[in-house]
Parts: sequence; structure tokens; C-alpha cells
Amino acid sequence: MPLVPEESLDVEIPEEDLEMSYSRAGGKGGQNVNKVETAVRIVHIPTGIAVRCTEERSQLANRTKALNRLKAKLQVIAQEQRASEIKQIRGDVVKAEWGQQIRNYVFHPYKLVKDVRTGLETSDITSVMDGGLEPFIKSYLRFKHGNEMTLES
Repeated sequence: MPLVPEESLDVEIPEEDLEMSYSRAGGKGGQNVNKVETAVRIVHIPTGIAVRCTEERSQLANRTKALNRLKAKLQVIAQEQRASEIKQIRGDVVKAEWGQQIRNYVFHPYKLVKDVRTGLETSDITSVMDGGLEPFIKSYLRFKHGNEMTLES
């Protein structure tokens, strides 16, 4: 789990979403270990994430540390969810390298614009350069719709 600064742990978790249980810490510590329940276990009910802290000698300090750890885990999960949502919205990112182009433009010795994905070709290069991309868009949509139909069946 990454270390998260205390300033960024300003997340409020409702008390009804937490299940806290206390137990004896065990281990070395003298007479206090067997009498006082200082270990804290916190379960975040909606996600099922459990955190246990037995490091400190007081229940309050262990509770604070456990809450901070739980908040850090919840923040990590929220960041991962945001990243996956952004990745889903953004789609597949393709590097702009040689061989990854969508269209080829040939100005000399002949004039040709060819869509590599769909195979659509036109020799009217001036209208394409002026923004006339409608035939290419329609061709791509037909191509994409055709691929989705083949994937479903």
C-alpha cells in the first residue's frame, strides 16, 4: 500500500459504514497485554475492506491509525476506478508512429487519398484537404458497424 500524506486523508466515512471490533493485542507487553483490548479491527461494510492495527499501546491511537489506513486504501481504490473509467472513455491509445496512420495522402506524381482502415480511395484530394471528410466518416462507421456485427455472431 502506498504511503499517503495525512493532508490528503480528508475523506469522511460515515460511522454506520464502519464495523469496529476490539481485541487483545497479544505478544510482548507485560501485564497490560492480557487485560486491555488495544487492538482495533475496522471493516468498511460497503466494500468489505478490513484493517487491523495492533502497533500502539492505546486503543485510541490504534483506532486512528486503522482509520487512516482504511482511508488510504479507499483512496487507492477510488483512484484505480477513476483511471479505469478514463481509460474506458479514452479508448485504446495508439502511438503516432510509422504504420499507424489512418489515411494516406499522395500529392505527387498522382493525387490520391486512401483510408487504410476501410480501403476507401478518392482522387479529389483538394476537397479532402478543405475538410470534406464525410465519405471517410460514413465509410468508417459502416466498417465499424460491420465489425461489431461479426463479433456478436
